[in-house]
Amino acid sequence: MKLVDPDAPFFRPLWVRVLCVMLPLIWAGVELWFASPVWAMLFGAAAVYLALALFVWRKPEP
Repeated sequence: MKLVDPDAPFFRPLWVRVLCVMLPLIWAGVELWFASPVWAMLFGAAAVYLALALFVWRKPEP
């Protein structure tokens, strides 16, 4: 079972994929700003996972 299906039609537009990676990354920065390193690491890890799933592991469209 995958956490994120990168081949779903929802993730077809590039702006959706970029936004799905940037939002947790920005939130990780917010958590770092407020001195919550554990939450920052969790959101940072989520952003890294989404980046890998949506840009690296994604099958190219025909």
